[in-house]
Amino acid sequence: MSVSGPPPSDKFLAWPPDGQGAGEQTLGLNDTSPDEGLIEDLTSEDKAVEQLAEGLLSHYLPDLQRSKQALQELTQNQVVLLDTLEQEISKFKECHSMLDINALFTEAKHYHAKLVNIRKEMLMLHEKTSKLKKRALKLQQKRQKEELEREQQREKELEREKQLTAKPAKRT
Repeated sequence: MSVSGPPPSDKFLAWPPDGQGAGEQTLGLNDTSPDEGLIEDLTSEDKAVEQLAEGLLSHYLPDLQRSKQALQELTQNQVVLLDTLEQEISKFKECHSMLDINALFTEAKHYHAKLVNIRKEMLMLHEKTSKLKKRALKLQQKRQKEELEREQQREKELEREKQLTAKPAKRT
């Protein structure tokens, strides 16, 4: 929107130079005493700008305030969600570590069962070796007894042969 005013003369420059606030005029650099009509135009333009600004603010300010409040609520909700998410992540990590612990316990049970089986096998092997040692000892004793009996039998046979051999009679 622009406010109509007197056309710019060579004594007045349009302000601001970048085009903002179009329609406002200000004194030029070479101007030393402004007319009273121009001052009234400036004040009426200032009033118009002020009224336009108030109208613009009154039109958009409630929406902006509601938007600001909605953004604040969203930000608070986001903070709550982030906290909840962090808690859930920590719970998930705890669950994951519990799964790891459960896996370790399962593995420990498995190896314990293996150890129990190995121990049973070792006891069984110990019993077998003990029985084999006893049997070997009995067999050794039996062989020794048989060898002794054979030796005694040979000695008896040799003694008998000696007794059966003819002896020359003595002459008297």
